[in-house]
Amino acid sequence: MNSKRANWLYMTIILVDLAVIALLTLAYYYSKGTVDIGIVLNLVISQLMLIVPTLIFALCSKSDLNEMLGYHKMKISSALMVVLYTFLCMPLMTAINAISMLFVDNAVNSISGEVLQIPFPIMLFLMGMFGPFCEEFVFRGMIFRGYKKSGSVFWSVILSSLLFGLMHMNFNQAAYAFAIGIMFALLVEATGSLWGSTIAHMVVNMEQVCLMFLVEKLEPGTYTSGQVDDMLTQDMLIMAIGPYLLVAIVCTALAICVLAWIAKNEDRAEHLGSIWAKRKEKKERMITIPLIIGIVLGVGYMIFELVWTAIFY
Repeated sequence: MNSKRANWLYMTIILVDLAVIALLTLAYYYSKGTVDIGIVLNLVISQLMLIVPTLIFALCSKSDLNEMLGYHKMKISSALMVVLYTFLCMPLMTAINAISMLFVDNAVNSISGEVLQIPFPIMLFLMGMFGPFCEEFVFRGMIFRGYKKSGSVFWSVILSSLLFGLMHMNFNQAAYAFAIGIMFALLVEATGSLWGSTIAHMVVNMEQVCLMFLVEKLEPGTYTSGQVDDMLTQDMLIMAIGPYLLVAIVCTALAICVLAWIAKNEDRAEHLGSIWAKRKEKKERMITIPLIIGIVLGVGYMIFELVWTAIFY
């Protein structure tokens, strides 16, 4: 897998995503609302749309899958520090999410009512483990490593993280997913293993699922009745963003220190430090026509959905 194949893979994923959305929308329309696949099947299908094309591309490459993706061993001490690193990254994600909510709705809150109707163990597995594993397999595995073969690690981090953000197909999640994608990609470089970012991604999602169910248990109806969106007014968000940003700056600085410790613990400190220094290193062009088509289609859908929602809801 190189950058050209990574770009074709991304475009394929977007096309499959849009095709499935169109089919489900038509089915819902012509059935007059009787066809509804539900949140569980929705989550499974969304991950299959990522993992199936990626597996096909991987099999066509005729390379060792584990070596291609980089599921290498890492020290237990590093894995434990990955958890700390992840929690330190969360305030940044929260701050960016709050800023984006000044302009668009929170995408996770919009499905929280459906999520809470499903037993906790099922949602913890689907959203907290299965989803992160599939997404890391695709974006930090195939796509990120594909870009690294064609250009600098620095730009591979940026570009793969941008695509990871756009893959969510809404501006709210795209904003903080881009930032957290960078943190995850750097974690892969610090640990030398895809397990690093996979563990981190699982921690983020599992924390969100646990928090959602805990809040609903303590304050029944908070999510299912839509109280969250009602409570978070524009003025409240504006007032909260300042403290969020301050905490995010401090915690992100600490996260970088933890990242450096992890890299040193895995004997990759020199490699991690060279990422910025070698940012201009190029082997071949990373941006190609399939990538541009994939980005345009993805952003176009996001704009269309935003306008549609503003007009009809």
